[in-house]
Amino acid sequence: QVQLVESGGGLVQTGGSLRLSCAHSGRTFSTYTMGWFRQAPGKEREFVAVISWNGGSTYYADSVKGRFTISRDNAKNTVYLQMNSLKPEDTAVYYCAADTTFSLQKYDYWGQGTQVTVSS
Repeated sequence: QVQLVESGGGLVQTGGSLRLSCAHSGRTFSTYTMGWFRQAPGKEREFVAVISWNGGSTYYADSVKGRFTISRDNAKNTVYLQMNSLKPEDTAVYYCAADTTFSLQKYDYWGQGTQVTVSS
């Protein structure tokens, strides 16, 4: 059983930065593709970024490309999402997810989410 715990959310002004972290409880973290998703109030959950098991492949939603960076530290069982140049439309609950395949949609394990609020 895999457990994911996000942290690092908070309130930030437009143009500011935050770094989200997601800790993976399993011993096989390095075999999992890790993704970040977000859900704004009244909207469906949407894909943000994904990173392959070894960090060799990443992919971003167009809305965050050039501003967000996903990375991972397999020694620490942690995936990160560095968010720069934040905009009010980035306000959402951010979730990390894990799966054994590289995917933009299908994930077997999800965290509980962390709130990010960007004030204008």
